[in-house]
Amino acid sequence: MEYTVQKLGLLAGVSTRTLRYYDEIGLLTPARINSSGYRIYGEQEVNRLQQILFYRELGLSLERIRDIINDPGFDSTSALKEHRESLLNKRQQLDLLIETVEKSIAAHERRITMTDQEKFEGFKEKLIEDNEKSYGKEIREKYGDDAVNRSNDKLKKMTAQEHEELTHVTGRLYETLGEAYKTGDPAGELAQKAADLHKQWLCFYWDSYSKEAHGNLAQMYVDDERFRKHYDKDQPGTAEFLRDAIRIYISK
Repeated sequence: MEYTVQKLGLLAGVSTRTLRYYDEIGLLTPARINSSGYRIYGEQEVNRLQQILFYRELGLSLERIRDIINDPGFDSTSALKEHRESLLNKRQQLDLLIETVEKSIAAHERRITMTDQEKFEGFKEKLIEDNEKSYGKEIREKYGDDAVNRSNDKLKKMTAQEHEELTHVTGRLYETLGEAYKTGDPAGELAQKAADLHKQWLCFYWDSYSKEAHGNLAQMYVDDERFRKHYDKDQPGTAEFLRDAIRIYISK
């Protein structure tokens, strides 16, 4: 069956403006343009739009989705299986959050007692899921499944006090890095303090620390567009600055 842009928009629950934009950026082009100048979409485009919406639901950027589905090696069946796995994980995460809320209500009503560990289980699971969704593939390829699984297990066992310390270290890291970047000197005192804070931050997640792994991660911040955008969002060049500071730090 074929659809005009308006009919496809109604079918999929997206605006015609969105579909036209997808066409403009090479994400979803119509099968053909008819004699009246209307975009016409067929079964292949319908299936492609479904994939796009699945990836959007998982939080990927349009640029990332385009790279994935335009890859010559893209397999739609494998992608659907990955979507299913991600959605099942998401459902498990939501179930855990609901369970945490229900326990919290019962604890407030003094029907049960709730440990500090239990209060944060759902949130830590969500953090793990978010990290897996955003960076899991690259991290697992670089460090292996065992290392990532150990890191996730350590995060699950994190106490409320450790979580508070992690939040504090994270804030200090970004604040110090921002100030260090303004100096332009990755070997300077502020930059080296930022590198040390980055090591402290990593040790909340990693079960063991190595200088080589620290340096490799810093390089990935530069090589991977998503990491680079994260660090460069306020001050372009911050990812490279942090990498250079960490290289100096681990060479000592």
